[in-house]
Amino acid sequence: MNERIRLEIVRMSYTGASQRRIARALGLARKSVARILKQHELQRAGTIVKKTTRRPRLLDPYEQAIAELLERYPDITAVRLHEELTQKGFHGGYTVVKDHLRAVRPQPLVKPVVRFETAPGVQAQMDYSSYTIHFLSEGVRKVYAFSYILAFSRRQYVRFVESQQLSTTLREHIRAFEHLGGCAASCLYDNMKVVVTGFDGSQPLFNTRFVAFATHYGFQPRLCRPYRPQTKGKVERPFYFLQTNLLNARSFSTLEHLNEVTRAWLAEVADQRIHRQTQKRPIELYEQEKPHLVCLPDHPFDTSEVVYRSVMPEGYVAYLQNLYSVPWNTIGALLPVRITETELIVYKPNVDVNPLARHELYPRAVSGKKRTDKKHRPPTCLRHRLELLRKRFAELGDTAREFFDELVRRRRNGKDEAYRILALVSTYRGEDLRAALDRAFRYRAFSLSAVERILTAQAQPKTTLETLSEKAREHIDELLRQTPIEPRSTQEYQNLLEPNPGVENDERQQDNDKEPDQF
Repeated sequence: MNERIRLEIVRMSYTGASQRRIARALGLARKSVARILKQHELQRAGTIVKKTTRRPRLLDPYEQAIAELLERYPDITAVRLHEELTQKGFHGGYTVVKDHLRAVRPQPLVKPVVRFETAPGVQAQMDYSSYTIHFLSEGVRKVYAFSYILAFSRRQYVRFVESQQLSTTLREHIRAFEHLGGCAASCLYDNMKVVVTGFDGSQPLFNTRFVAFATHYGFQPRLCRPYRPQTKGKVERPFYFLQTNLLNARSFSTLEHLNEVTRAWLAEVADQRIHRQTQKRPIELYEQEKPHLVCLPDHPFDTSEVVYRSVMPEGYVAYLQNLYSVPWNTIGALLPVRITETELIVYKPNVDVNPLARHELYPRAVSGKKRTDKKHRPPTCLRHRLELLRKRFAELGDTAREFFDELVRRRRNGKDEAYRILALVSTYRGEDLRAALDRAFRYRAFSLSAVERILTAQAQPKTTLETLSEKAREHIDELLRQTPIEPRSTQEYQNLLEPNPGVENDERQQDNDKEPDQF
């Protein structure tokens, strides 16, 4: 046992640590710890301690070789060291080498962390933390704690959500801003995909929608160094307090119940406690910081997600493994769908103001469900239903209409097959489907399978980009003609590039462990 370990045993003993705890921390036997402490007490008392003769060890002849290997290869593993010593004639086991290497290898110096503080309203920090919680009514679920904290006052906003997607992240930012009455001039993030999509060398490529969000609220997104969690220590550390105080020894029935308890916990505990670093309550320092926060705009940013969905032959659109009904006469169409926090709204292909359908959105944990509006179902009058189907086929041409008449007359399930043929419009181009119907009519092949075989042999399915351009180009072009957008001056974007106010020394920000890189 070397002198460094002896000194560490004595030091830990003076801090009040028990012999069991010292032995566990240093990987030693308790008898060894007791012997070292006894020798130390005898030396302090002036008693002459008789030096015991150390028994020779198997590694004694190889100490010089070990020292040379450690000097050349400081990171050598115990396995490689054992292999090298075996080649030199060592016959001992791996454990002896491992214990000796742990004792003689120089310990790396840990660079001290210098805490960095910012002025009021200058910086905020945001991050997620995942938790697996057993809800009494919903079972075991994985949820994510969204946390936004003001760096000066340490007042924070926390809410548990089901996902970390972009729309959820933007929505929770808005709730945090409203909770705090404003936002800081900059916000520090790690390299999450909803904020940054990649890097061009050292230059981050921010998510364009997130940049639009930051511009709308007037704050500057900044990134911390990768693999440096201490850079965001102000938001990372409170997660431990949240886990040991809010989530500890409490039960929650649902996610909504958890967020209700969280709101009360923020007001009664998190805001009122004496913070360990500032030695003040966050709510007190917040009163000093509030006048320096960036004021919120009159209208919040629209966080809705917009996707395109093809209408299934059954008259539904799919979202997150759930189905939502739309008018049955849109079967086969590709429709824009707007997703809010609580609703799913379906529009016509030309994005008319009046939606085709509105449905309450299922929670993300629910799958395999259907929401059906009776108004979207086919009419009960068979004659009226047949006329509407014939009208849809007539839009594809006269031959398509005649094909439909023969299909209904000859096939027992002709109407059902007609629905599925119309649904092929979402997969193939309109002209390809018309050509397939013409060929099927020419060869008197009146069936869904015949049309599918013709399309498979003679046509290529259209890509998503082609589908979007076909459905949206005309409407978008008209909107652009009606409301031309002039290019902005680059001066308007300078606020996103300027350094944080109140920071006098840029070099201190570059080198400080608590300050992120300047991008």
